[in-house]
Amino acid sequence: MVALNLYVYETTGRAIALGLFMAVRLGSGFVAGLTAGTLLARFTAKAVMLWTNAAQAAVMVLLILAPDGLRKAALMAVSLVVGGCGTLFMVALRSSIPEMVGEERRGWANSLSITGRSLAMVAGFASAGVVVSLVGYTAAFGVDMATFVLCAVTVALLPITGGGGADRGAAAEGRPARRRTPVAFAALAAAPGLGLMVALRGVDAFGSSSHNAALPVYSAGLDASRPAVFVSAFWCLWALGNVAAQQVIQRYAQRTGRSVGALGFGGGTIVMSGAFILAFAGFPLVATGAIALVAGAADGLTEVSYTSHLQTLSAGLRGHAFGLSATFENLGFGVGMVLVAAALDRYSPLTVVGWSHGAAILVALAFLLRLAVLRKGSRLRRGAGFSQS
Repeated sequence: MVALNLYVYETTGRAIALGLFMAVRLGSGFVAGLTAGTLLARFTAKAVMLWTNAAQAAVMVLLILAPDGLRKAALMAVSLVVGGCGTLFMVALRSSIPEMVGEERRGWANSLSITGRSLAMVAGFASAGVVVSLVGYTAAFGVDMATFVLCAVTVALLPITGGGGADRGAAAEGRPARRRTPVAFAALAAAPGLGLMVALRGVDAFGSSSHNAALPVYSAGLDASRPAVFVSAFWCLWALGNVAAQQVIQRYAQRTGRSVGALGFGGGTIVMSGAFILAFAGFPLVATGAIALVAGAADGLTEVSYTSHLQTLSAGLRGHAFGLSATFENLGFGVGMVLVAAALDRYSPLTVVGWSHGAAILVALAFLLRLAVLRKGSRLRRGAGFSQS
């Protein structure tokens, strides 16, 4: 993404093109989220993951080989394919993890997956500038293409044999395997509080857009001559906090055989949002570094707990739930980027991030209250059953 964003600006010479590139990518991801459940009901998760990587590798080749007159069209194609296929891949991967490792190890596997992604993000951000500066955009896009090919080969070796679970289950029970639209919403009703949980994820994505947009502005205010230093250091510390949290979560899962529950998602969202607000409060750099570590750790906790909770759904509903979740996340982040960019022209980064992440904190508190009510009702029902027996 570093190389692509730089290349878009260099090719078009207009900052608005960056916004259009992002809008196409998020819009494609939004549509892909709506269709992900249907695709996973008809095709295996392995096939979806394999072909989405193949498509992304192919479009990178198109970008490398595109002549000067077709570069803008090739960039839009990259934005469209990467946005849609990236969302489909993540939905297929998350929904198939219980099948790969077993229900009892899904928390450990989710944590391991997130650790790998965090380390890869650090490596990608750290190497992008070096690769582009030393060997140019073509080499950077060649590296991108190679990673998609490597991912496709890895997917081909994964022990995934299932997929299309909703269609097969419907056929086995003599029910028609059509009418996919209501299934995504039926998935939200399959577990108490799941709809509010997905909504919180969307509001959290809205908050994430604020600190992503505000960090460069805040960093330029700290050191106008070297604004990239603070941004790079912040994200590296965030990633380290995320990785550290995953180590704790993995050991917890291995020792107890349990995954982090919905309570961890709500509480982690509050801590994470609070930390991101404090990051823009003007504390000394050492304190801000510690806050970045906390934000990363809390972000890792919410990711594992959220993914693990959705994976408790049946195979027929799991893909639809993850697809709808991806739609809410893309919508929240996309709307947030538009509103936050406009707000930063008038208000300080602290104000913008405070309002955005403050909304996430309020929804998280409502979610925790809802969770407490549900658990209290469950205990009362169990107590009533015990008394009657």
